[in-house]
Amino acid sequence: MESFASAEQILTSELARSETLLWSGRPRQGLLLRRNDLFLIPFSLMWGGFAIYWEYMVLKLHGPLMFRFWGIPFVCVGLYLIAGRFFADAMQRSKTYYGLTNERAIIVSGIYSRRVKSLQIRTLSDVSLSELSDGSGTITLGPTAAGWGWQGSGGWPAGRASAPAFELIASIRLKKPLDADGGHRCVSERRGEGSLTNRRYFRAPRLRRHPIGQQSLQ
Repeated sequence: MESFASAEQILTSELARSETLLWSGRPRQGLLLRRNDLFLIPFSLMWGGFAIYWEYMVLKLHGPLMFRFWGIPFVCVGLYLIAGRFFADAMQRSKTYYGLTNERAIIVSGIYSRRVKSLQIRTLSDVSLSELSDGSGTITLGPTAAGWGWQGSGGWPAGRASAPAFELIASIRLKKPLDADGGHRCVSERRGEGSLTNRRYFRAPRLRRHPIGQQSLQ
Protein backbone atom coordinates (compact mmCIF):
# COMPACT_ATOMS: atom_id res chain seq x y z
CA MET A 1 0.00 0.00 0.00
CA GLU A 2 1.34 3.37 -0.99
CA SER A 3 1.72 5.99 1.70
CA PHE A 4 -0.10 9.29 2.16
CA ALA A 5 3.06 11.08 1.01
CA SER A 6 3.05 9.19 -2.31
CA ALA A 7 -0.59 10.19 -2.84
CA GLU A 8 0.46 13.81 -2.42
CA GLN A 9 3.28 13.34 -4.91
CA ILE A 10 1.00 11.83 -7.55
CA LEU A 11 -1.56 14.61 -7.17
CA THR A 12 1.05 17.37 -7.07
CA SER A 13 2.20 16.33 -10.54
CA GLU A 14 -1.31 17.14 -11.84
CA LEU A 15 -1.47 20.68 -10.44
CA ALA A 16 -1.30 23.93 -12.36
CA ARG A 17 1.11 26.63 -11.23
CA SER A 18 -1.68 28.62 -9.59
CA GLU A 19 -2.94 25.67 -7.54
CA THR A 20 -2.18 24.59 -3.99
CA LEU A 21 -2.94 21.08 -2.80
CA LEU A 22 -5.04 21.47 0.36
CA TRP A 23 -5.92 17.82 0.95
CA SER A 24 -5.15 14.42 -0.54
CA GLY A 25 -6.45 10.99 0.30
CA ARG A 26 -7.35 7.55 -0.93
CA PRO A 27 -10.36 5.25 -0.72
CA ARG A 28 -10.37 2.40 1.77
CA GLN A 29 -7.98 -0.33 0.66
CA GLY A 30 -8.32 -4.10 0.45
CA LEU A 31 -11.27 -6.41 -0.11
CA LEU A 32 -14.58 -5.19 1.25
CA LEU A 33 -18.31 -5.69 1.07
CA ARG A 34 -20.75 -2.93 0.23
CA ARG A 35 -24.41 -2.39 0.98
CA ASN A 36 -25.19 -3.25 -2.65
CA ASP A 37 -23.89 -6.78 -2.13
CA LEU A 38 -27.05 -7.71 -0.21
CA PHE A 39 -28.60 -7.98 -3.66
CA LEU A 40 -25.59 -8.54 -5.90
CA ILE A 41 -24.14 -11.56 -4.10
CA PRO A 42 -27.34 -13.69 -4.38
CA PHE A 43 -27.71 -12.63 -8.03
CA SER A 44 -24.11 -13.53 -8.84
CA LEU A 45 -24.47 -16.91 -7.11
CA MET A 46 -27.60 -17.72 -9.13
CA TRP A 47 -25.96 -16.63 -12.39
CA GLY A 48 -22.67 -18.37 -11.74
CA GLY A 49 -24.28 -21.46 -10.25
CA PHE A 50 -26.50 -21.99 -13.28
CA ALA A 51 -23.64 -21.40 -15.73
CA ILE A 52 -21.35 -23.85 -13.91
CA TYR A 53 -24.11 -26.47 -13.65
CA TRP A 54 -24.89 -26.09 -17.36
CA GLU A 55 -21.27 -26.56 -18.35
CA TYR A 56 -20.84 -29.51 -15.97
CA MET A 57 -23.89 -31.33 -17.34
CA VAL A 58 -22.87 -30.71 -20.97
CA LEU A 59 -19.44 -32.20 -20.28
CA LYS A 60 -20.82 -35.07 -18.24
CA LEU A 61 -23.36 -36.06 -20.91
CA HIS A 62 -20.81 -35.57 -23.72
CA GLY A 63 -22.91 -32.89 -25.36
CA PRO A 64 -22.17 -31.33 -28.74
CA LEU A 65 -18.88 -29.48 -29.04
CA MET A 66 -20.69 -26.21 -29.72
CA PHE A 67 -22.56 -26.47 -26.40
CA ARG A 68 -19.31 -27.12 -24.54
CA PHE A 69 -17.76 -23.93 -25.85
CA TRP A 70 -21.06 -22.03 -25.54
CA GLY A 71 -21.05 -22.30 -21.76
CA ILE A 72 -17.42 -21.24 -21.18
CA PRO A 73 -18.00 -17.44 -21.46
CA PHE A 74 -20.96 -17.67 -19.07
CA VAL A 75 -18.86 -19.62 -16.56
CA CYS A 76 -16.10 -16.99 -16.78
CA VAL A 77 -18.59 -14.16 -16.24
CA GLY A 78 -20.13 -16.08 -13.33
CA LEU A 79 -16.76 -16.58 -11.64
CA TYR A 80 -15.98 -12.89 -12.06
CA LEU A 81 -19.31 -11.86 -10.54
CA ILE A 82 -18.93 -14.26 -7.63
CA ALA A 83 -15.31 -13.53 -6.69
CA GLY A 84 -13.28 -11.73 -9.33
CA ARG A 85 -15.07 -8.40 -9.05
CA PHE A 86 -13.96 -8.01 -5.43
CA PHE A 87 -10.32 -8.26 -6.46
CA ALA A 88 -10.90 -5.95 -9.45
CA ASP A 89 -12.52 -3.41 -7.13
CA ALA A 90 -9.62 -3.62 -4.66
CA MET A 91 -7.11 -3.16 -7.47
CA GLN A 92 -9.01 -0.17 -8.84
CA ARG A 93 -9.10 1.49 -5.41
CA SER A 94 -5.38 0.80 -4.94
CA LYS A 95 -4.76 2.99 -8.00
CA THR A 96 -7.16 5.77 -7.02
CA TYR A 97 -6.17 9.08 -5.41
CA TYR A 98 -8.27 12.04 -4.38
CA GLY A 99 -7.14 15.62 -4.12
CA LEU A 100 -8.62 19.00 -3.30
CA THR A 101 -6.93 22.24 -4.30
CA ASN A 102 -7.89 25.87 -4.02
CA GLU A 103 -9.46 25.52 -7.48
CA ARG A 104 -10.40 21.91 -8.24
CA ALA A 105 -11.44 18.53 -6.94
CA ILE A 106 -9.19 15.92 -8.59
CA ILE A 107 -9.61 12.15 -8.97
CA VAL A 108 -6.69 10.15 -10.37
CA SER A 109 -7.48 6.53 -11.22
CA GLY A 110 -6.82 3.75 -13.70
CA ILE A 111 -5.29 0.29 -13.45
CA TYR A 112 -3.49 0.11 -16.79
CA SER A 113 -3.43 3.80 -17.72
CA ARG A 114 -3.83 6.93 -15.65
CA ARG A 115 -7.12 8.81 -15.90
CA VAL A 116 -7.52 12.24 -14.35
CA LYS A 117 -10.95 13.69 -13.59
CA SER A 118 -11.13 17.24 -12.29
CA LEU A 119 -14.03 19.50 -11.36
CA GLN A 120 -13.89 23.22 -10.76
CA ILE A 121 -15.07 23.87 -7.20
CA ARG A 122 -16.80 27.12 -8.13
CA THR A 123 -19.02 25.37 -10.67
CA LEU A 124 -20.13 22.41 -8.54
CA SER A 125 -23.94 22.44 -8.41
CA ASP A 126 -24.31 19.85 -5.66
CA VAL A 127 -22.05 18.18 -3.09
CA SER A 128 -23.65 15.31 -1.17
CA LEU A 129 -22.27 13.31 1.74
CA SER A 130 -23.13 9.75 2.67
CA GLU A 131 -21.66 8.97 6.09
CA LEU A 132 -21.35 5.66 7.94
CA SER A 133 -21.47 5.25 11.71
CA ASP A 134 -17.65 5.19 11.97
CA GLY A 135 -17.35 8.58 10.27
CA SER A 136 -16.17 7.21 6.93
CA GLY A 137 -18.18 7.60 3.77
CA THR A 138 -18.45 9.09 0.31
CA ILE A 139 -18.57 12.67 -0.93
CA THR A 140 -20.34 12.86 -4.29
CA LEU A 141 -19.38 15.83 -6.45
CA GLY A 142 -22.47 16.56 -8.50
CA PRO A 143 -26.12 15.54 -8.82
CA THR A 144 -26.91 11.86 -8.34
CA ALA A 145 -29.75 9.86 -9.82
CA ALA A 146 -32.24 8.26 -7.43
CA GLY A 147 -31.10 4.82 -6.34
CA TRP A 148 -27.54 5.21 -7.66
CA GLY A 149 -26.14 3.52 -4.55
CA TRP A 150 -27.59 0.19 -5.69
CA GLN A 151 -25.70 0.51 -8.96
CA GLY A 152 -22.32 1.52 -7.60
CA SER A 153 -20.90 -1.75 -6.32
CA GLY A 154 -17.18 -1.87 -7.00
CA GLY A 155 -16.14 -4.24 -9.73
CA TRP A 156 -19.70 -4.68 -11.00
CA PRO A 157 -19.93 -4.20 -14.78
CA ALA A 158 -21.35 -0.73 -15.59
CA GLY A 159 -21.85 -0.21 -11.88
CA ARG A 160 -20.52 3.26 -11.27
CA ALA A 161 -22.01 6.26 -9.54
CA SER A 162 -23.65 8.81 -11.84
CA ALA A 163 -21.34 11.56 -10.59
CA PRO A 164 -17.63 11.70 -9.62
CA ALA A 165 -17.04 11.02 -5.94
CA PHE A 166 -14.45 10.82 -3.19
CA GLU A 167 -15.47 7.27 -2.37
CA LEU A 168 -14.92 5.41 0.91
CA ILE A 169 -12.62 8.00 2.51
CA ALA A 170 -11.78 7.66 6.18
CA SER A 171 -13.64 10.68 7.53
CA ILE A 172 -16.19 13.10 6.13
CA ARG A 173 -17.56 14.34 9.46
CA LEU A 174 -18.80 17.94 9.29
CA LYS A 175 -17.41 20.19 12.01
CA LYS A 176 -19.10 23.52 11.22
CA PRO A 177 -22.55 23.86 9.62
CA LEU A 178 -21.93 27.35 8.26
CA ASP A 179 -19.09 29.85 8.38
CA ALA A 180 -19.49 33.56 8.89
CA ASP A 181 -17.75 34.45 5.63
CA GLY A 182 -20.60 33.36 3.40
CA GLY A 183 -21.23 29.67 3.72
CA HIS A 184 -18.04 27.65 3.46
CA ARG A 185 -18.35 24.11 4.73
CA CYS A 186 -15.69 22.48 6.89
CA VAL A 187 -15.31 18.71 6.72
CA SER A 188 -13.60 16.96 9.64
CA GLU A 189 -10.76 18.23 11.79
CA ARG A 190 -8.39 15.28 11.46
CA ARG A 191 -5.59 15.33 8.93
CA GLY A 192 -4.29 12.14 7.45
CA GLU A 193 -4.90 9.77 4.57
CA GLY A 194 -8.53 9.74 3.56
CA SER A 195 -9.74 12.43 5.97
CA LEU A 196 -10.71 15.95 4.97
CA THR A 197 -9.11 18.53 7.24
CA ASN A 198 -10.74 21.41 9.07
CA ARG A 199 -10.40 23.84 6.18
CA ARG A 200 -12.94 25.80 4.18
CA TYR A 201 -13.40 23.88 0.94
CA PHE A 202 -16.94 23.79 -0.38
CA ARG A 203 -19.27 26.75 -0.47
CA ALA A 204 -22.94 26.00 0.19
CA PRO A 205 -25.81 28.10 1.55
CA ARG A 206 -27.50 25.36 3.53
CA LEU A 207 -27.34 21.73 4.57
CA ARG A 208 -30.17 19.39 3.63
CA ARG A 209 -30.50 15.91 5.14
CA HIS A 210 -32.13 13.31 2.97
CA PRO A 211 -34.72 10.94 4.51
CA ILE A 212 -32.37 7.98 3.99
CA GLY A 213 -29.70 9.62 6.13
CA GLN A 214 -27.67 11.16 3.34
CA GLN A 215 -26.63 14.80 3.76
CA SER A 216 -26.51 17.09 0.78
CA LEU A 217 -24.61 20.34 0.43
CA GLN A 218 -26.19 22.67 -2.08
